[in-house]
Amino acid sequence: METERPSPRYSTIDLWRPADILDAMLEGQFAAVAAVHAARPALERAALAVEERLRGGGRLVYAGAGTSGRLAVQDGAELMPTFGWPGSRLVLLMAGGRDALLRAVEGAEDEAEEAAALVEQHAIAERDALIAVAASGTTPFTVGCLREAASRGALTVGIANNPNTPILDESDHPVRLDTGAEPIAGSTRMKAGTAQRVALTLLSSLVMIRLGHVYQGLMVDVQATNSKLVRRSERMLAQLTGRGADSVREALRAADGSVKLALLLLEGIGIDEARAALDRGGGDLRAAKELVESGRNRKKRA
Repeated sequence: METERPSPRYSTIDLWRPADILDAMLEGQFAAVAAVHAARPALERAALAVEERLRGGGRLVYAGAGTSGRLAVQDGAELMPTFGWPGSRLVLLMAGGRDALLRAVEGAEDEAEEAAALVEQHAIAERDALIAVAASGTTPFTVGCLREAASRGALTVGIANNPNTPILDESDHPVRLDTGAEPIAGSTRMKAGTAQRVALTLLSSLVMIRLGHVYQGLMVDVQATNSKLVRRSERMLAQLTGRGADSVREALRAADGSVKLALLLLEGIGIDEARAALDRGGGDLRAAKELVESGRNRKKRA
């Protein structure tokens, strides 16, 4: 178990100068990113497979325990405000439940039966995609989630930092992050945790981009839940359309805060036609604009 192995290199780390300790830990962070880079092909394959399930109306499920679980849950939770991903299509399975997000819950990660029961409770099935994360690759709760989801036909992605472990061996798309021994033996919040965080961010962001939640490098499905995000929505529309602040605000009001719908309105498209185009385009703004343009071209030819 590489993540648990004490490294001779760090055996006297508690005696080092503070600057040397920081250098060693920072070096580990660079190594974590390098491990993710080495796993890029596996991440790409996993993302494309997840995209396919989600295009079919499936849900995105995250499962984990301890540090890995908290990183997984955080990644999932951020999809809603950033990309407008609906909460009804997101399932977060954390060993120990909400309490474990802030403190360790004794024995929660060993509850394989509880994991299976949660998967059954949420009716995870063929259309869904589950991402299971565990540094060790053997955590009973996470393995239990993966196995039960797989038995129900769900797509499974396994992210782990140790080879030849159930999370990798039993998932449809294994992603091994080879981070090796930690500067503090077994403290997988360090190199392993950084690699997991980066891998999760890359995977989910690629899926969201592919599903049309990004347009011209902008998060056009952002949920404007505070004044900062309202201003961001306004700046995006001004950048994309070149229109003034008053026009942008009026369009956003008419579109109930939807940047995509507001952009179509600012381009002279009626609200009913704009809504229909976005619906037919699966929420993809680029596809919606092409549908509107092709419809207008047909009318001209007629």
